[in-house]
Amino acid sequence: MTDDMMNLRALVEKTPDSDLLREMIGFAAERLMELEVGAATGAAYGEKNPLRTAQRNGYRERDWETRAGTVELRIPKLRRGSYFPAFLEPRRLAEKALTAVIQEAYVQGISTRSVDDLVRAMGLEGISKSQVSRLCGEIDERVQTFLGRPIEGEWPYVWLDATYVKARRDHHIVSVAVIVAVGVNADGRREVLGMTVGHSEAEPFWVEFLRTLARRGLRGVKLVTSDAHEGLKAAIAKVLGATWQRCRVHFMRNALAYAGKTQRRIVSAWIGTAFAQDDAAAARKQWREVADQARPRVPKLAALMDEAETDVLAYMGFPAQHRVKLHSTNPLERLNGEIKRRTDVVGIFPNEAAIVRLVGAILLEQNDEWAVQRARYMTLETIAPLSEDPIFKLPAAAA
Repeated sequence: MTDDMMNLRALVEKTPDSDLLREMIGFAAERLMELEVGAATGAAYGEKNPLRTAQRNGYRERDWETRAGTVELRIPKLRRGSYFPAFLEPRRLAEKALTAVIQEAYVQGISTRSVDDLVRAMGLEGISKSQVSRLCGEIDERVQTFLGRPIEGEWPYVWLDATYVKARRDHHIVSVAVIVAVGVNADGRREVLGMTVGHSEAEPFWVEFLRTLARRGLRGVKLVTSDAHEGLKAAIAKVLGATWQRCRVHFMRNALAYAGKTQRRIVSAWIGTAFAQDDAAAARKQWREVADQARPRVPKLAALMDEAETDVLAYMGFPAQHRVKLHSTNPLERLNGEIKRRTDVVGIFPNEAAIVRLVGAILLEQNDEWAVQRARYMTLETIAPLSEDPIFKLPAAAA
């Protein structure tokens, strides 16, 4: 310890101020790696110890990007096994949330065998309730701040989608809907607007969720894309006063259910001719022609097309450059896939707060990634005409 203090003192005395912090970080990292490798091998560097379990085998170079700049590390290698510094494996917020969920299940004594195995793999035996509460509290504060932040500006386009997870409620396992809202603002940028969980997708549930978004500042919505939920459709009209776009992908699945297995490709291509039209009027005309041709042979398909025409073709009334992103909830598919990947690890959540903790952390991280992307999700030139704000409605030459 004395030698270390002397080395550090000498380092401080001879290093310029601009490099001091970086050099100190490197010095601390080197000492930390030596301690970790000593614990892993059973002996310190150069020490002869009959209890040694592995031999060192040189070093490998690696640059470590820190706030103080790039630190050049020499990571020890082992002849048998491997070593990687723990401080180079920072946990992202979502990973911390996942750990917190598993810990909470473990502490409450309701984890399944698979969760117990994961707990052991993470080295979480003996975790205390106070440690779990502290970790959960830190994550919850960040997630709730994110989910409750003000929504500023106009949001012409909003996508809503639900995925389902299992949770315990009153000593029973129930299916819980996780609702996620994503929007594009008048600047063409995409953000996660909010999320909620519930046991029913009836109209009151949707109305309350949309009103929460409206109270936070959501306005200027022109089109909402989602799956076909009558309660949601009514809530959109009541709270947002926006046009509803029925997800085209989900509609096609419903439509193809009326076609025989050998006819599905033909029916899909048939209906697709309406989507290939250049404008809304031509699309509606082609849609009705397809429905009329199908009526004698597949009356249920024709009836479905009659009922869904307005909602499935709603996106055709918006700029052509946006339509590929408006006609379905596909822009949310990657996000939902990540949610399912993380929640499948948990299996059964101990409570709804744990769902919000984990999914909220995933959404926060995704929102941060979108925020730093250089390219807009939709170009400013094509989305500006949708805005009700005069500053966004300047003529193209002026913009």
